[in-house]
Amino acid sequence: MSKRWYVVHTYSGYEKKVKDTLQHRIETMGMQDRIFDIQIPMESVTEIKEGGKRETKDVKVFPGYVLVRMEMDDDAWTCVRNTEGVTGFLGGNGKPAPLSRDEYNKMMRKSKTGDAPKRTTVGLEVDMAVKVTSGPLADFDGKISEINAEAGKVKVTLEIFGRETPVELGFDQIEVIS
Repeated sequence: MSKRWYVVHTYSGYEKKVKDTLQHRIETMGMQDRIFDIQIPMESVTEIKEGGKRETKDVKVFPGYVLVRMEMDDDAWTCVRNTEGVTGFLGGNGKPAPLSRDEYNKMMRKSKTGDAPKRTTVGLEVDMAVKVTSGPLADFDGKISEINAEAGKVKVTLEIFGRETPVELGFDQIEVIS
């Protein structure tokens, strides 16, 4: 038997509860020698709020799924399958299918270096009116023409000397005009 990762389907929103309950069941049923690890695929998301304030939080990559590293046998399967909140294993022909190392890495969002990439979301939209808050163009008003969330930048069209001029600014250099 080998230690492999399996995908367990849960009720959405119950991933943490399933993880905690399963860890308790592993201890009480003496399954530590067959069920080794439980992971909830997460990633850090940085949200840019009005005024350029950044808020980072962890979010589930695949809501409703938990990864379990185990040696699959009838007892281990029963322990996991009968955990409250678990609806089943992913796999074909009614049998749980283990993940390959590449599939596991993709689900856990791991790169070759082992670092999880970060994602940025913004409450900004194209054509939104903004005011420049810092830099040489402070106090100019304009409209967002492009958003590059990965780089944390926006292109804003400002009127300078009677001409529309596109300017690239950081999220922290603008604020939304209400």
